[in-house]
Amino acid sequence: MEGLIKGLIDVAIGNDGDNNDQQSPSQSREDRSRSTWAQVVTGEEDGGDRRDGYHRNRRNNEEEGRSRREEWEVEDSRISGQRKQSEYGSEHGYNRNQWAKEESSEEKNDGWETVHKKPTRRQHKVQTDNWGGYKRPASEQNYSDEVEVGAELEPSEDELADLSYACNKLWKLDLNRLVPGKDYEIDCGEGKRVSGREDMAQGSLFSWVSEEVLRKPTFSRFCSLLDNYNPNQGSKEVVTPEERQEQAAFIEEISRTAPIKYLHKYLSSKGVASNEYQDFKRMLTSLWFDLYGRGGTCGSSSAFEHVFVGEIKQQGEQEVSGFHNWLQFYLEEAKGSVDYQGYIFPRRRGQCPDSETQLLTIQFEWNGVLKSVSSTLVGVSPEFEVALYTLCFFLGGEDNHVELGPYAVNIKCYRFGNKMGSVFPIAEC
Repeated sequence: MEGLIKGLIDVAIGNDGDNNDQQSPSQSREDRSRSTWAQVVTGEEDGGDRRDGYHRNRRNNEEEGRSRREEWEVEDSRISGQRKQSEYGSEHGYNRNQWAKEESSEEKNDGWETVHKKPTRRQHKVQTDNWGGYKRPASEQNYSDEVEVGAELEPSEDELADLSYACNKLWKLDLNRLVPGKDYEIDCGEGKRVSGREDMAQGSLFSWVSEEVLRKPTFSRFCSLLDNYNPNQGSKEVVTPEERQEQAAFIEEISRTAPIKYLHKYLSSKGVASNEYQDFKRMLTSLWFDLYGRGGTCGSSSAFEHVFVGEIKQQGEQEVSGFHNWLQFYLEEAKGSVDYQGYIFPRRRGQCPDSETQLLTIQFEWNGVLKSVSSTLVGVSPEFEVALYTLCFFLGGEDNHVELGPYAVNIKCYRFGNKMGSVFPIAEC
C-alpha cells in the first residue's frame, strides 16, 4: 500500500524520472551526430548556455511538472509521423501539414486541445507563368538592359588588397536586394540550440513576399532552375537541353548586373578570369552547373544544386545538406515542403534576430528530414550570392572573414578539388 501511495504522490508532483531516462539515449545520439561546423556556427563548442534571457514566457516548475508528460506524448506522436513522411522525401509536392491536420481533428474531442499544435500555414501564391519561356532557344530570349560600366565597378586598390573590402563592395552594388517590411516580411519565432528538437515557430518563416519580387528578371530566372534537380544525394542527374538553356539564360541575365560585372573586373585583374566577357560567362557556367560525384555516384551533384537547392543524404541517418538560399526556402515553404522550426541562438546574448534581420541561422525540416542548422542571407539577389561565393572560391580560403554591410560574416568555402563543394555564410556574432 505504501508503494501505491508513493506512486500516486509522485504523479501528483510531476516526478517523471522514468521518462527522462527513456529520453537520454536518444538525446545522446543526436548530440553525437551534430556536425563540427554546426557547433562553430552557434559557438556551442565554448560550452556556454545562451538560453538565459531568450525564453520570455518560461513556465514555473509546478506548471512544467503538470505538462511535461503531455508534451512527451505529443512529441512521440510527431516523431512517428515524421518517420512516415521521410519515406516520401523525393516527392517535392508532399504535404508537410499532414500531421497538423491530424492534430486539428483531435482537438474536437470533448473540447480538449493538443499541446503545441502548429497553426495552419498561410498559403502563398507564386506566379510561375513566365518561367517556362526560359527553356526556349537563346534567339527567343529577352534580357534586361546592361548596367552602365562606370567608375564604381572598377575595384579600388584597397579592395584588390583586401577580400573583405571587395565583398562589402558587392553588398553595396546589390541594387536588387530587397527591403524588409516593404518587399517581404519574416517571423523568426523563438530561439533554440542546435541540439534542440522542439518546434519553436508558431508558423512559417515568411509571412509574405511581394508578387513583384519574383517578377524581377534575375529572381525569376533563378527560381526556374530550382526544380531541375533530384534532391536525393547520390541520384544521377539528367540535364535536358531545355534545362541547359535555362542555365545559359540565368548566367546571361545576371551578367548584365553590377555585382557580376564587378566580379569580372576583379577576377580578371587578378589573372583568374579572362578579359573576354564571353569566356568569363562560360567559366561561371562551368563552376556552378558542371556535374560531379557526391554520395558515391558520378554526375549526381553540382555547386548550384548543393548550395542553393539542397540535397538529402541517403547514407546512414537522413539529413539535409546544403540548402542555403532564401528563395528556395520561401518556395518550398509555400508548397508545404519546408517546416520552419525556429532560429538558432546567436553567439552574443541580446542580439536575437527580428523581421529586419537579413542574416539568419535557423533550423527546419525539408520533406520531413531535419536540417539542424542552416545559415542564409535573406532578401539578397541571386547575382549577389553568385558573385560573393565565386569571389571567395577563387581568391579566398576555407574561412573568409568579411563585412557585408552591417554584418560580420565568415564565408565558409569547401572545395572538391577544383570544384565548389559548398559555400555558405556564418554569422560572426
